[in-house]
Amino acid sequence: MPSSSSPSPVESGPALYVRAKRRIPGGTQLLSKRPEMYLPDQWPAYYQRAEGCTVWDVAGRPYVDFTSCGIGTCLLGYADPTVNAAVVARIAQGSMCTLNTPDELAVAELLCSLHPWAEKVRYARAGGEAMSIAIRIARAATRRDLVAFCGYHGWGDWYLAANLGETEALNGHLLPGLDPAGVPAALRGTALPFRYNRIAELEAIVAAHRGELAAIVMEPMRHDAPRDGFLQRVRALADETGAVLVFDEVTAGWRSHHGGIHLTLGVNPDIAVFAKAISNGFPMAAVIGRGAVMEAAQQTFVSSTYWTESIGPAAALATLQQLPKVDAVAKIREAGEATRSGWQRLGAKHGLPVKVGGLPALATFAFDAGEDSRPLMTLFTQGMLERGYLANGGFYPMVVHTRAVVEAYLAAVDAVFADLRRARDLGAVRAALHGPVAHAGFARLT
Repeated sequence: MPSSSSPSPVESGPALYVRAKRRIPGGTQLLSKRPEMYLPDQWPAYYQRAEGCTVWDVAGRPYVDFTSCGIGTCLLGYADPTVNAAVVARIAQGSMCTLNTPDELAVAELLCSLHPWAEKVRYARAGGEAMSIAIRIARAATRRDLVAFCGYHGWGDWYLAANLGETEALNGHLLPGLDPAGVPAALRGTALPFRYNRIAELEAIVAAHRGELAAIVMEPMRHDAPRDGFLQRVRALADETGAVLVFDEVTAGWRSHHGGIHLTLGVNPDIAVFAKAISNGFPMAAVIGRGAVMEAAQQTFVSSTYWTESIGPAAALATLQQLPKVDAVAKIREAGEATRSGWQRLGAKHGLPVKVGGLPALATFAFDAGEDSRPLMTLFTQGMLERGYLANGGFYPMVVHTRAVVEAYLAAVDAVFADLRRARDLGAVRAALHGPVAHAGFARLT
């Protein structure tokens, strides 16, 4: 007999989430999956199954996903049959034992063949912990403490330390409002932010801390293209100061270029970090790097039992072999470009102040309407949900977002944008919402 605490088959996702917040601090394990970030009190919150680009909620209602699509993890689509077959076979053979899986070596050799600058690989199972491993290795290799960084790099102490005593240091780096509660005060001053394409800011950090930087950490590209030799100058500063250059490819990796976007930009790091997309929804992360730097992993203790399970490597090997076979990069780019141009065109058609940005593979749009901006986006999400879509201002395309799927989505956007324009003309944007306005950034939940 099921426990009385088991969810009822007919209990809605929003109702389950109300219960979850009583048991799970913050409601979910990932900020980006909080319903408050999309449509408070209405977002389906939980899924029964997912296949292709369709998600069925706990009540069995289907929605076509046009959000970040598993937070950027499933380039091939949900439940890809090739990857799933590899995982099922591995499970049948035993997913864990005292010995190691040979897939670890196969994935390492594949990654190094795609990145000739890299010679050695270590694994984890999530992007945040992989970034922490990269920083530990860089600090061990240089015997230094300070880290200069640009962009968002996860939940680790090394990163959140930037907000110790300077509560807005991270606000220009994707996620504002990150509270460093629980981060040791002694780490204050060890994480030093600079902004993308602002080489003078990094030069000032290097000048002030010459000989003290363990690492320079950044996404090689996310929204804007590098200008005026920015990445080359970052590389030169890393060489000049003896810092390890770390490229965080957790989000951008494999989406815009097979192997990572840095391979298109003419600059190689000393360490690159991959997660999310390398295993199509199964936990896996890789830290790759130059041999001399990566050998520092043997000087410091970096070790964990479940980094040796075999499902992640099996999924990664199948995914990395499948992506070029289906021409994933081209299909993702096509879907992203069509969606971005659709947002722009439909915004103009309906007289809505729409700002479109991001790489085609990491497409974004926002409403530039002052105090109405977030209410408009919340109302957009509400209207799209009513039409069978999970949608907000960000779209990470998957291979399964075909031209027909994108065109159907844009037809729904057309109708919803018309509703938004009418609500705005009537001054009734907030009144049209069935619940609160979506949250922006990190916030404590009650």
